[in-house]
Order: sequence, then structure tokens, then C-alpha cells
Amino acid sequence: MSRPISTEPHLSVVIPTYNRAETLRQTLEHLARQRMPTEMFEVIVSDDGSFDDTRAVVDDAAATLPIRYHFQPDDGFRAGAARNAGARMARAPILVFLDTGTFVAPDFLELLLAEHAGARRTALIGYSWGYDIDGTMPGLAEAMDGVLPEDVVARYRDVPSFADPRHRQFAAGDFDLGLLATPWVLFWSLNCSVRAEDFWRVGGFDEEFRRWGVEDLELGYRLFKDGVGFRLTRTAWGLHAPQGRDRDANMVDGKANVQPFLTKHPEPPVEIIWKLMQRTNLLDLEDNYRFLLTHAERVRAVEVTAEVERELSHLDPAGGTAILGAGGRLPAGLRRAALVDFDADLLAKAASGSPHTAHHAIGLRTSLADDAVETVLLTSRLAGLWSRWGPDLLTEAHRIGRSVRLTEALARQVRALPY
Repeated sequence: MSRPISTEPHLSVVIPTYNRAETLRQTLEHLARQRMPTEMFEVIVSDDGSFDDTRAVVDDAAATLPIRYHFQPDDGFRAGAARNAGARMARAPILVFLDTGTFVAPDFLELLLAEHAGARRTALIGYSWGYDIDGTMPGLAEAMDGVLPEDVVARYRDVPSFADPRHRQFAAGDFDLGLLATPWVLFWSLNCSVRAEDFWRVGGFDEEFRRWGVEDLELGYRLFKDGVGFRLTRTAWGLHAPQGRDRDANMVDGKANVQPFLTKHPEPPVEIIWKLMQRTNLLDLEDNYRFLLTHAERVRAVEVTAEVERELSHLDPAGGTAILGAGGRLPAGLRRAALVDFDADLLAKAASGSPHTAHHAIGLRTSLADDAVETVLLTSRLAGLWSRWGPDLLTEAHRIGRSVRLTEALARQVRALPY
């Protein structure tokens, strides 16, 4: 039984878990070491269907922690649903999400609360030592055995492989996430916090994600679009315990989850995430998106009306046309077409009062179906993107169209590129 909770807490710590009873025990033991008075916080363990000793671990922890327990039947991977269920039980104005296996120092909650003071409409991303996407840092499990998290961090903090895998991206903005164009891609649920009102305003975690990964990024994207800012806390850090994850299986799941993310948000930054997940690392988003923003500004005044008009005789009105790099104005003789452009303002201008449909995208992966149109026409607005994404643009064009044409202006610029 949980011990009585008599006052309203300031922080609600939500921990989803599944069959990791011993690691959960250690996670709760470190929360029980907090210097913050226990009446100021609560812990909610949200169980995604465990069949080990998880419930007994929670019951034992009730002797030292204000803790509650939620159980949902094992119906496959439902971490988002588990986190939401825990958040619904929460009574505090600030939600703290930790992974089972995120160990914290005694001042963690005090520091976190101080970071949130006065920070309205701000979500915190907590630095996470020892988290290795590609596996486990050699020797870390042994080094952590029976050793306090703060002592482990003090020993290994200068070891590059022990750093948070997002460290390079944090440093790119001098650790000020307000300087980044895509801070939401760094919002990982292993150690993060957000005001409950902001969390529920955007609907919490999307429970349709039923495989590992991406659901936290998608929540971060919705928070960002809703006007919530992001800030890094390096003081309220977590130490992530090795868990022997199957990297290959996780990457397969993550790639599968990117498609519904893109379907829900068919916009350039998510389109780039989709492409990055096919071949490299989603953490390269900032560089790629800034490249796009710079290009978009450079070609803002570039109109393709004349070059599209020269192509009209090659377009089949009955079969349909898609134009990648449509810009803000098109010839009056163009019949109904699917307009694709990375500049939302120009795209809206081109589609306004016309029979055309608008798709805010680069053209790496659009929302159009396979063979949606007879002809895909690519314009010179894409020339500056060709060195980075040319083959990808052609692949997508061939997916959505039965024939593909480059305007003469684009073809000329592509031929001039150094290879």
C-alpha cells in the first residue's frame, strides 16, 4: 500500500516500466535519496503489463516514497499510453518523465524545480550520462555496480563515450537550445519535464506509436509548434543504466515509427527526419534543416512561371501533374496540379484561388500516393538542393509519377554541378 499523501506535490515523476523489476528498484532507491521533502513530489510507476516482481518493488518503495502504481495489460509496446496514464494520475503542475534505469543524484528534483521556476511555456531536456544509442559503454555496468550515480559521473564525465549522445548538438548552440532551429529533436523521454498544462494542451504522447522510438520526438514537435520553448539542464542530469538493448531491432522500430510521424506532420523538418532515418542519424536534422532554410531564403524571389509554361505541352491534363519546387506563381494555363514547395508562404500564394492542391514539402517524401500523377515536373527552385538531395528528389518523383521531367532551367544547372 502507498503511504498517505497529504499535500499537493510540486513535481510528479512518471516512470513507465516493463519487466525490469530490479532496475526499477534501483531507480526508486535513488529517488528516495532526494533532499527535497517527500511531500513536495510524488512518483507514479506506470506498468506496461509486467509479469515479474514490478508490483512488489513498488509496494516496497512505498515505505520511503510517496508512490502510486498504474497497471495496463500487456498488449504490445505501449510506452506512450503508459506515460499518459501516469500523467493522468499526476497531481503536480510539472510532469517529470524518467526511464526505468535513469538514476539520479540527491539534488535532482531540487535542481529541476529551480530550473522550472518562472519558466512558463518551457520544457526541460535533462542531460543523460551513459546513454549509448549504439550499445553499452564498455565497463560501465561494472563501474555502476553498487556505486552512487554522482560518483560514477564524477569518475567518467571526461570520457567522450560516457557523454550524452546529443552532446554535439547541445554544443552546436553553445548549450542554449533557443539558438537551435530544431530543438524538439533532442526531447527524449529518458529525462525530460514539462508543465502539465502544456503537455495536455497538445494531447500528451500519441498512443498510436506501438513500437520503440520517435513518440517523444513527435510530442516535442507538437510542443514546439504550440509555442513551448526548450531548455537544456545540465545540473538535473540522469545516469542511464546499461540495458543491453538490441540496437538493430530498435532502429527497425524507429524507422517504422517515422512514417506515421510524417503522415501526421507532412512538413519539411519531419520529411528530413524520415530521410535521415533511412541512412544516417536523426541528430543530423539541425544541419540539414538549416541548409534548407538558407536555401529557401536564397530562392525566395525565384519564380518558375516561365519555365513551367514552356513545359505545358508535355503535361497530360487528364493524367495529372505534380510540380516539385512550385514557388509562388504558376502559369494560368496549368490545369489542376499537386504543388509541392518548401516555402509555406509561397506555396499558399500559388494555391490561393486555384484548383491546385498544396503540399508543404521539399520532395524527399511527400504525402502523395504511388503513381499519383502522370507527370512530375521538377523546377530550378530545387537546383541549390541537388548536391545534397538530388537522387532523393528523383526517387520520390519516380514514386509518385509515371514519368519525370526536369525543366530546362533545372537541367542546365544540374549539368553545371561539379561531381
